[in-house]
Amino acid sequence: MAVKIRLQRHGKKGKAFFHIVIADGRAPRDGKFIEKIGTYNPTTNPATINIDSDKALAWLKNGAQPTDTCRAILSYKGVMYKNHLQGGIAKGALTQEQADAKFEKWLADKENKVTSKVDSLAVSKKDAYVTRMAAESAAKDAKAAKIVLKNTPPPVEEVSAPEAEATPEAEATATETPETEA
Repeated sequence: MAVKIRLQRHGKKGKAFFHIVIADGRAPRDGKFIEKIGTYNPTTNPATINIDSDKALAWLKNGAQPTDTCRAILSYKGVMYKNHLQGGIAKGALTQEQADAKFEKWLADKENKVTSKVDSLAVSKKDAYVTRMAAESAAKDAKAAKIVLKNTPPPVEEVSAPEAEATPEAEATATETPETEA
């Protein structure tokens, strides 16, 4: 029986959520499985992975073959590296203490990378919010200025003194001129 470590899809359309399972290679993707060893949620940033490392390591030692995606997930969580170090211990190249020290150093480095990514995502999200709010307030001010300009009456031209003294005869001739042209 070919045993695989693979993903079993759950969730709805466009919102995938996966269980990491140990299954017979001939079983359907979402069908019968032997054991569930974790979950994987790719919709979060960074992706959320919960896995029982000891069970995954035990299944790898027993010959379970991970799919490409599961291999990447196991590598990301350090299970593949731990399996590699255990192989070195079995061959006599390393002692258990040396392997544990290497694995702890690797875990610390990985944790630093993940926290720096989370922090940078939070900072970039905050910066995007600030720039979006600044652009929105600028657009709001421009729109308000446009409305004020539209609602203010046009400036009234004051009649100067010499024009006010104009005689009624001049006004009558001015009104007659357009009629004759028509």
